[in-house]
Amino acid sequence: MNKLKSLPPRLLVLGLLGLLLVAALIFIMRRSGPFAPVRVTVVQAAEASISPGLYGIGTVEARRSYLIGPTSAGRVLRVLVDAGDRVKAGQLLAEMDPVDLQQRLEALDATLARAASASEAAQAQVADAQARRALAQANARRYQELGEKNFVSPGVVDARQQELLSAEAQLRAAQANQAAAAQDLIRLRSERAALAQQRRNTRLHATQDGVVLARDAEPGSTVVAGQPVLRLIDPTSLWLRARFDQGRSAGLAPGLPAEIVLRSQPQQPLAGKVCRVELLGDSVTEERIAQISLERLPASLAVGELAEVTLRLPAAPRALALPNAAIRRHDGRSGAWVLEDGRLRFAELRLGERSLDGQVRVLDGLQAGAQVVVHSEKDISAGSRIQVVAALQEPRP
Repeated sequence: MNKLKSLPPRLLVLGLLGLLLVAALIFIMRRSGPFAPVRVTVVQAAEASISPGLYGIGTVEARRSYLIGPTSAGRVLRVLVDAGDRVKAGQLLAEMDPVDLQQRLEALDATLARAASASEAAQAQVADAQARRALAQANARRYQELGEKNFVSPGVVDARQQELLSAEAQLRAAQANQAAAAQDLIRLRSERAALAQQRRNTRLHATQDGVVLARDAEPGSTVVAGQPVLRLIDPTSLWLRARFDQGRSAGLAPGLPAEIVLRSQPQQPLAGKVCRVELLGDSVTEERIAQISLERLPASLAVGELAEVTLRLPAAPRALALPNAAIRRHDGRSGAWVLEDGRLRFAELRLGERSLDGQVRVLDGLQAGAQVVVHSEKDISAGSRIQVVAALQEPRP
């Protein structure tokens, strides 16, 4: 004390100012600096009616589409339609260069005519052989009778029997030649039919009524077998291929009503329903895929257009509900931070349906009236100092 009294007044004043400055810095650091309490907003858990729903993004596709192309490699000779044209079933759309198919058909026609002549000649040979055999049979019977009466020698009778055997052999040979000619005729006709089918396949026709979606080849282009020259769709079969988060897809089923908002018509929502839920999901994006049909097809609907799809699920029973923002992940568990007597406690929750307005149903793990943290300035833990505020945008005191 005596030492302090012996200090100059100026040093005492500076010392007091330094203490005040340190105290002010400590106060500021605890109120607004890195050691300041984390500001949070809370909500009181209460019962509410949840109207669950699903939200996804869909793409307009055609349920029935057709690829029109050749069955063998070749060069495109001409294309008679363009993208956007409406076509009728059986209409000629394009033609491939037949190369030498027509000449080969003409050559086969000549070969068929020759085979037909050969078949007629074989038939005539069979008729001649049958007549010779009939004559040989008559002579053999006559000489057999004469031999039995000893009017002719046995050698003459044997000669007539030999003539009969020779006539029968010639008949069998003629019949074999006739069968071979008939088989050749059948083979040539089958070859001509196959070649004629190849010639017809060079003319590409519409399989049914539709609209040309794309023209993939131009005259002079070389395409392989199965490569499309034209793409057709049935404009009445347009639907949406929608994707939904697997984690929130509980309840997704055929028949659910859907609200569809096209990117080109955001102010005109369309009604639809789920037609089919695909068994195969996307494991990369963790999404389930559903096909959505539209009750009314707008005139300007374009294939490939994006749309927002909202599905309304059946209403869930009244239960505790929390904002979706209050749900956190901590140590691999899903739950929420509960404020009890000024301290934070992580409560593991069993969750149910979610609504599109950001509410989630709490099935277990929380009591009604509990104070639950919704938003926080930064990550919090059980030992975090917090300050409850009405909104995080409020300036610090």
